Amino acid sequence: MAKNGALELDASLWFTRSESRFLGGNRIVLLERIDELGSITKAAKAVGISYKTAWDTINMINNLAEKPLVDRSAGGKNGGGTRLTDEGKKVIVQFKTIQEEHRKFLDNLENRLGDTASLYQFLRRISMKVSARNTFAGTVDKITKGAVNAEVTLSLKGGVPLTAVVTNGAIDNLGLKAGAEAYAIIKASSVIIGTDLHDAKISARNIFCGTIAKIIAGPVNTEVDVEIGGGNTVSAVITHDSATRLELKVGGHACALFKASSVIIGVS
Repeated sequence: MAKNGALELDASLWFTRSESRFLGGNRIVLLERIDELGSITKAAKAVGISYKTAWDTINMINNLAEKPLVDRSAGGKNGGGTRLTDEGKKVIVQFKTIQEEHRKFLDNLENRLGDTASLYQFLRRISMKVSARNTFAGTVDKITKGAVNAEVTLSLKGGVPLTAVVTNGAIDNLGLKAGAEAYAIIKASSVIIGTDLHDAKISARNIFCGTIAKIIAGPVNTEVDVEIGGGNTVSAVITHDSATRLELKVGGHACALFKASSVIIGVS
């Protein structure tokens, strides 16, 4: 089992029949409480569901099972009650056996995966929901503080440097320091595209040159993706007229530019 906050594999085990979920962990627990308490009402209360939900669940289980798992009796000389049939008790034992082997299987996978820290970080990165098209993961190389703002240099995949300017307060709130992991987020509308910048003097701190990977032309705006190396791609949204004037084409050379002040820094 994974310990000390490491990534741990977990999964739900279900039996299915006729393309419907038949028995799983929660329903097995309900059956166990019925066997223990002899009452659907008490069992439902014990597992935290309504009597109707428990009743409907038992009906569904009995309908899908080859033999009834639960036997209900109402009234009579000895009073009404609910009990598991021999088949129901057998199913519980079988489920627990499979559940035990299932856990062993997951534990074996954890051991084969080894250190899951990098996988955990990757899953956290891709689970972020932001509106900006450009989100890059990197490591803080350097922080230079001024009177109000600070300049933060990140190293992206492949050693590609990216510079951001944020407030000193943001540095403190995010707990940024050299060597820490952080994200750089840039709106596509903040990215400028150029094709011949070798002799140009530009104030933008971030200038990434590479190959145009994709162009999606629209009547007003055009989306341009530029591969800048290291597996990184910068997306820009520029006007249709600008794209036409620059004669952009897939496979052609282009540079993506954006100001350091256009970069948002985040941490997980």
